[in-house]
Amino acid sequence: MKICQVCHRFSPYTGGIETHVYEISKRLAKEFDVEVLTTDPSGKLRSIEEVDGFTVRRFKSYAPSEAYYFSLDLYRYLKRNSDKYDVIHTHNYHAFPALFAAMTKKQNKLIFTPHYHGKGGSVIRSLLLKPYRLLGSTIFKKADAVICVSDYERQLVRRDFGVYAVVIPNGINLGRIQNAKPFEFPDKLIFYVGRIEKYKNVHTVVESMEYLDGFHFYIAGKGNFEEELRKLIRRLGLEDRVKLLGFVDEETKYRWLKTCSVFVNLSPIEAFGITVLEALACGKPAVVSDRGALKEFAEKFDCVFAVSGNSPKELAEVIRRAAEVKVNVDLREYDWDSIAERTMDVYTSVLRA
Repeated sequence: MKICQVCHRFSPYTGGIETHVYEISKRLAKEFDVEVLTTDPSGKLRSIEEVDGFTVRRFKSYAPSEAYYFSLDLYRYLKRNSDKYDVIHTHNYHAFPALFAAMTKKQNKLIFTPHYHGKGGSVIRSLLLKPYRLLGSTIFKKADAVICVSDYERQLVRRDFGVYAVVIPNGINLGRIQNAKPFEFPDKLIFYVGRIEKYKNVHTVVESMEYLDGFHFYIAGKGNFEEELRKLIRRLGLEDRVKLLGFVDEETKYRWLKTCSVFVNLSPIEAFGITVLEALACGKPAVVSDRGALKEFAEKFDCVFAVSGNSPKELAEVIRRAAEVKVNVDLREYDWDSIAERTMDVYTSVLRA
């Protein structure tokens, strides 16, 4: 079987979709011929390379403010070659590569994981989603199966597109997490890892530090809101207790997760939250937004706390309470090996249909 994964961007870029595609592809490549088609807005990465048993093909794209990832080269490649794949699994409703995969579908079976959250990360992006819906609905119509990563996403897809979807969540690397060693850190630590964008509400956690004596807050990741966050940290005089770590690799991320007292992710615009699961696997409680898919973790696990509003004082109270909670959860259903097997079952079912 020849399998193609299509996504807006791929490693060395980081994010939930990038991780999802990598982990699935690595496992499928043990038995099948797998290619990843993606874009490179920088134009600096290798156009073709082998990664862990599968081929990655990168195409130049236009991605203003790290969005849309419009690539005519990718579209042309799919138009010429889509019929050489048995299955094309395309990802991310919010960028053009998924639409191109649908537009160029021939005899292949099309699987679609939208990672859909119903809104953009800014007012402008949210407004642009409305006229795009007519085009975006084409992907759902052409798809032979739709896979959502959370029940929250499945409900949004049903509401906005009238489409039935199965739920297969994102996964985590339980083995690597279990082997990670914490750093030595004498104080209580709050930790966040992810993109640094305003909608992620990392600034609210910074503002809550006024009420969290004895706590430090470490922030890992890169993004467009980074400079504004630095200004806020300086203005509040928190340079000694709040630090931006920049990009961290997977091993370092796991070590900080094992070191921290509580993990935070207050983004209301998520289809899933891999880092929340990773924190739980590291034995750490989490504080999340009560909007979006992250609230499902609070409904399922008593060591995850959902907060509403943007009150730094109220957030501080929840963080203090969460930091005292012991975590003991079984996450084997989220291991990437299991997720890959369930995804393969979907491929097999559509090929037999």
